[in-house]
Amino acid sequence: MANKYNFNLSHLPERTIRPRKNGVTMVMDKGISLRQAEDFLSVSADYVDFIKLGFGTSLITKDVKKKVKLYRDAGMQVYVGGTLFEAFVVRNKFDDYLKYIADLGMNCAEVSDGSIELEHDKKCEYIRTLAKNYTVLSEVGSKEEGVIIHPARWINMMLNELEAGAFKVIAEARESGTVGIYHKNGSAHNMLINRIVNKVKIENIIWETPQKSQQAYFIKLFGCDVNLGNIGVDDVIPLETLRLGLRGDTFFSFLPEEMKQPI
Repeated sequence: MANKYNFNLSHLPERTIRPRKNGVTMVMDKGISLRQAEDFLSVSADYVDFIKLGFGTSLITKDVKKKVKLYRDAGMQVYVGGTLFEAFVVRNKFDDYLKYIADLGMNCAEVSDGSIELEHDKKCEYIRTLAKNYTVLSEVGSKEEGVIIHPARWINMMLNELEAGAFKVIAEARESGTVGIYHKNGSAHNMLINRIVNKVKIENIIWETPQKSQQAYFIKLFGCDVNLGNIGVDDVIPLETLRLGLRGDTFFSFLPEEMKQPI
């Protein structure tokens, strides 16, 4: 990727390129127009791996099939938000969900239970079914503020869902970044995150990081090729500069010690 930059600046970390297994960026499309999607891709396509049509927006967005095709033609994995999966499941319409995402031309699917109570064995069964035809991302954690899940349960769910066929597991934060792996003020649950990565391989986790401070936290903790999600369409380039140490929050993260001294 470095040879595609506008200047060959030294001491930038080496970034993975698509198709990536590590350092993936998952973007949330909250219902932007087809024209906005074209503009977004014109500047950000190289840095995006997954596009989520957030929550239930795909159900009411105009030209959604055209937009899905646009994203897929740009080499991205596209899926509808887990909340919509749950909306079908709670109505006992999983077969209709399968038809819906097939009709949209999706190549990826998200399985979550952040809004509904779903037996974990049943959730893993949905993952196994979808994994036959789709790249599956499974989301772990509640969307409800104040719901505390014990670290051991986070770990067990993540490991079981990966075993069931999930490509990666998503650590829930919601689009606000104030639940799941975060406190309600947006700061990280350090103990929970450390417990998780002691048992689950870091490359198998996508951390939802809608806020800049959260993106910087994980980049400084795990490096430029940490998997990050719930990124806004306008935040992809700013995120990439964080990954490369070209923004104040991570400026010194990848520089040698001699460059960190006063000039």
